[in-house]
Amino acid sequence: MPLLKKDIYTVEDIYALPAGQRAELIDGQIYNMAPPSYLHQRLVMELSATIRDYIKSHKGFCEVLPAPFAVFLNQDDRNYVEPDISVICDPDKLNDKGCNGAPDFIIEIVSPSSQRMDYLTKLFKYRTAGVREYWIVNPMTQTIQTYFFGDQEDFHQYSFNDEIAVGIYDDLNICISDLLK
Repeated sequence: MPLLKKDIYTVEDIYALPAGQRAELIDGQIYNMAPPSYLHQRLVMELSATIRDYIKSHKGFCEVLPAPFAVFLNQDDRNYVEPDISVICDPDKLNDKGCNGAPDFIIEIVSPSSQRMDYLTKLFKYRTAGVREYWIVNPMTQTIQTYFFGDQEDFHQYSFNDEIAVGIYDDLNICISDLLK
Protein backbone atom coordinates (compact mmCIF):
# COMPACT_ATOMS: atom_id res chain seq x y z
CA MET A 1 0.00 0.00 0.00
CA PRO A 2 1.45 3.41 -0.84
CA LEU A 3 2.26 5.85 1.93
CA LEU A 4 0.21 9.04 1.88
CA LYS A 5 2.45 11.97 2.70
CA LYS A 6 3.03 13.88 -0.47
CA ASP A 7 2.15 13.54 -4.12
CA ILE A 8 5.48 12.37 -5.52
CA TYR A 9 8.29 10.57 -3.72
CA THR A 10 11.84 10.13 -4.97
CA VAL A 11 14.74 7.75 -4.35
CA GLU A 12 15.94 10.27 -1.77
CA ASP A 13 12.81 9.46 0.29
CA ILE A 14 13.60 5.72 0.05
CA TYR A 15 17.10 6.31 1.41
CA ALA A 16 15.65 8.47 4.21
CA LEU A 17 13.49 5.63 5.57
CA PRO A 18 14.38 4.34 9.05
CA ALA A 19 17.04 1.62 9.16
CA GLY A 20 15.57 -1.78 8.43
CA GLN A 21 12.40 -0.50 6.77
CA ARG A 22 12.15 -1.82 3.21
CA ALA A 23 10.04 -0.19 0.55
CA GLU A 24 9.86 0.17 -3.20
CA LEU A 25 9.16 3.26 -5.28
CA ILE A 26 7.05 3.00 -8.41
CA ASP A 27 6.14 6.08 -10.40
CA GLY A 28 6.75 8.29 -7.37
CA GLN A 29 4.67 6.23 -4.91
CA ILE A 30 6.23 4.39 -1.96
CA TYR A 31 5.10 0.83 -1.22
CA ASN A 32 6.16 -0.79 2.05
CA MET A 33 7.40 -4.37 1.93
CA ALA A 34 6.45 -7.05 4.46
CA PRO A 35 9.15 -9.37 5.79
CA PRO A 36 9.48 -12.53 3.67
CA SER A 37 8.41 -15.98 4.89
CA TYR A 38 10.67 -19.00 5.26
CA LEU A 39 9.32 -20.58 2.04
CA HIS A 40 9.78 -17.28 0.20
CA GLN A 41 13.44 -17.10 1.20
CA ARG A 42 14.00 -20.76 0.42
CA LEU A 43 12.63 -20.25 -3.09
CA VAL A 44 14.81 -17.17 -3.60
CA MET A 45 17.88 -19.11 -2.46
CA GLU A 46 17.23 -22.22 -4.57
CA LEU A 47 16.27 -20.35 -7.74
CA SER A 48 19.22 -17.96 -7.41
CA ALA A 49 21.65 -20.82 -6.87
CA THR A 50 20.27 -22.82 -9.79
CA ILE A 51 20.56 -19.90 -12.20
CA ARG A 52 23.98 -18.89 -10.87
CA ASP A 53 25.30 -22.45 -11.15
CA TYR A 54 24.03 -22.66 -14.73
CA ILE A 55 25.74 -19.38 -15.65
CA LYS A 56 29.02 -20.43 -14.04
CA SER A 57 29.00 -23.88 -15.66
CA HIS A 58 28.48 -22.26 -19.07
CA LYS A 59 31.13 -19.60 -18.41
CA GLY A 60 28.47 -16.91 -18.72
CA PHE A 61 28.83 -13.31 -17.69
CA CYS A 62 25.38 -12.51 -16.27
CA GLU A 63 25.03 -11.66 -12.56
CA VAL A 64 22.33 -13.21 -10.34
CA LEU A 65 21.45 -10.88 -7.48
CA PRO A 66 18.79 -11.65 -4.85
CA ALA A 67 16.94 -9.03 -2.80
CA PRO A 68 17.64 -6.74 -1.23
CA PHE A 69 19.29 -5.31 -4.32
CA ALA A 70 18.42 -1.89 -5.73
CA VAL A 71 17.12 -1.69 -9.28
CA PHE A 72 16.60 1.80 -10.72
CA LEU A 73 14.30 0.64 -13.53
CA ASN A 74 13.95 3.79 -15.57
CA GLN A 75 17.20 5.38 -14.44
CA ASP A 76 15.20 8.15 -12.84
CA ASP A 77 14.53 9.22 -9.25
CA ARG A 78 10.90 7.98 -9.17
CA ASN A 79 11.41 4.23 -9.62
CA TYR A 80 13.31 1.96 -7.24
CA VAL A 81 12.47 -1.72 -6.85
CA GLU A 82 14.03 -4.70 -5.11
CA PRO A 83 13.03 -7.76 -7.15
CA ASP A 84 13.39 -11.06 -5.35
CA ILE A 85 15.85 -12.18 -8.04
CA SER A 86 17.48 -10.04 -10.74
CA VAL A 87 19.61 -11.42 -13.55
CA ILE A 88 21.67 -8.69 -15.21
CA CYS A 89 23.70 -9.44 -18.33
CA ASP A 90 25.02 -5.95 -19.08
CA PRO A 91 27.87 -5.14 -16.67
CA ASP A 92 27.62 -1.45 -17.58
CA LYS A 93 24.28 -1.32 -15.73
CA LEU A 94 25.89 -2.32 -12.42
CA ASN A 95 27.55 -0.10 -9.86
CA ASP A 96 27.87 0.03 -6.08
CA LYS A 97 24.33 1.39 -5.70
CA GLY A 98 22.66 -1.34 -7.77
CA CYS A 99 21.36 -1.81 -11.30
CA ASN A 100 20.70 1.24 -13.48
CA GLY A 101 18.10 0.15 -15.99
CA ALA A 102 16.11 -3.02 -16.53
CA PRO A 103 17.55 -6.42 -15.60
CA ASP A 104 17.28 -9.08 -18.31
CA PHE A 105 15.33 -11.51 -16.10
CA ILE A 106 13.34 -10.88 -12.91
CA ILE A 107 11.67 -13.37 -10.59
CA GLU A 108 9.18 -12.28 -7.94
CA ILE A 109 7.96 -14.66 -5.23
CA VAL A 110 4.36 -13.79 -4.34
CA SER A 111 3.30 -13.26 -0.76
CA PRO A 112 -0.26 -12.58 0.42
CA SER A 113 0.47 -8.85 0.66
CA SER A 114 2.29 -8.55 -2.70
CA GLN A 115 -0.18 -10.14 -5.14
CA ARG A 116 -1.51 -6.91 -6.65
CA MET A 117 2.00 -5.50 -6.99
CA ASP A 118 3.49 -8.62 -8.59
CA TYR A 119 0.63 -9.50 -10.97
CA LEU A 120 -0.36 -5.98 -12.05
CA THR A 121 1.86 -3.05 -11.13
CA LYS A 122 5.23 -4.74 -11.54
CA LEU A 123 4.16 -6.73 -14.59
CA PHE A 124 3.37 -3.49 -16.41
CA LYS A 125 6.41 -1.67 -15.02
CA TYR A 126 8.89 -4.43 -15.89
CA ARG A 127 7.46 -4.83 -19.39
CA THR A 128 7.64 -1.12 -20.20
CA ALA A 129 11.11 -0.73 -18.62
CA GLY A 130 12.64 -3.34 -20.92
CA VAL A 131 12.88 -6.49 -18.78
CA ARG A 132 13.18 -9.42 -21.21
CA GLU A 133 11.72 -12.16 -18.99
CA TYR A 134 9.58 -12.04 -15.83
CA TRP A 135 8.46 -14.94 -13.64
CA ILE A 136 5.84 -14.72 -10.92
CA VAL A 137 6.22 -17.66 -8.53
CA ASN A 138 3.20 -18.16 -6.29
CA PRO A 139 3.76 -20.58 -3.38
CA MET A 140 0.10 -20.29 -2.30
CA THR A 141 -1.26 -21.66 -5.60
CA GLN A 142 1.94 -23.52 -6.54
CA THR A 143 1.93 -21.82 -9.93
CA ILE A 144 4.46 -19.91 -11.99
CA GLN A 145 3.55 -17.38 -14.63
CA THR A 146 6.24 -16.63 -17.18
CA TYR A 147 6.29 -13.59 -19.41
CA PHE A 148 8.64 -13.04 -22.32
CA PHE A 149 8.78 -9.49 -23.63
CA GLY A 150 10.28 -8.29 -26.87
CA ASP A 151 9.44 -8.68 -30.54
CA GLN A 152 7.26 -11.71 -29.87
CA GLU A 153 5.66 -11.53 -26.44
CA ASP A 154 4.63 -14.76 -24.80
CA PHE A 155 2.91 -15.86 -21.58
CA HIS A 156 2.61 -19.29 -19.94
CA GLN A 157 1.36 -20.68 -16.66
CA TYR A 158 2.94 -23.71 -15.02
CA SER A 159 2.64 -25.73 -11.83
CA PHE A 160 5.48 -26.34 -9.41
CA ASN A 161 5.79 -29.86 -10.91
CA ASP A 162 6.42 -28.65 -14.47
CA GLU A 163 9.80 -28.20 -16.15
CA ILE A 164 10.02 -24.53 -17.10
CA ALA A 165 12.38 -23.30 -19.80
CA VAL A 166 14.26 -20.14 -18.93
CA GLY A 167 13.76 -17.99 -22.01
CA ILE A 168 17.01 -16.04 -21.90
CA TYR A 169 18.99 -19.31 -22.01
CA ASP A 170 18.81 -22.10 -24.59
CA ASP A 171 19.03 -25.12 -22.32
CA LEU A 172 18.12 -24.20 -18.74
CA ASN A 173 14.95 -25.80 -17.37
CA ILE A 174 13.78 -25.44 -13.79
CA CYS A 175 11.28 -27.55 -11.83
CA ILE A 176 10.30 -25.76 -8.62
CA SER A 177 9.17 -28.92 -6.80
CA ASP A 178 12.60 -30.49 -7.48
CA LEU A 179 14.27 -27.47 -5.87
CA LEU A 180 12.20 -27.89 -2.72
CA LYS A 181 13.00 -31.60 -2.13
